[in-house]
Amino acid sequence: MAAQRRDEKSEKAEEKQEEKGREKGQGEKWRRDPISAIAWALILIWAGLVLLADSLGTLATLVALPAWSVILIGAGVILLLEAAFRLLVPAYRRPVGGIVVLAIILIAIGLSSAFGILTILPLALVIIGLYLLIRGLTGR
Repeated sequence: MAAQRRDEKSEKAEEKQEEKGREKGQGEKWRRDPISAIAWALILIWAGLVLLADSLGTLATLVALPAWSVILIGAGVILLLEAAFRLLVPAYRRPVGGIVVLAIILIAIGLSSAFGILTILPLALVIIGLYLLIRGLTGR
């Protein structure tokens, strides 16, 4: 009886160790994934370039939007490119729903200075809703 309990306890301990090993392996997989780091580095570089162009006065000749709008739109586009890359390259595939929604929100906020928040916000909500609907219907 006592030997059976010890065997059960040792089996449970082994299962816990295996589970921790699997969790650790999963975490290592995400740590080895450089795509998010590259995307956020590109966003910072983009923001720096836009602010530099704004301080030099060249941004106003290129676009009619304020610097922060251009930064937000660019950040949204970079995040959309990250999501597309993750979907196209199986080695870096992982869920992209949050990235896509954040990208749409950033682009919408950036465009709101040109078109007004009352126009862009409903449009962004429709786009996010359509994305979630398509994602739910396709199972991705």
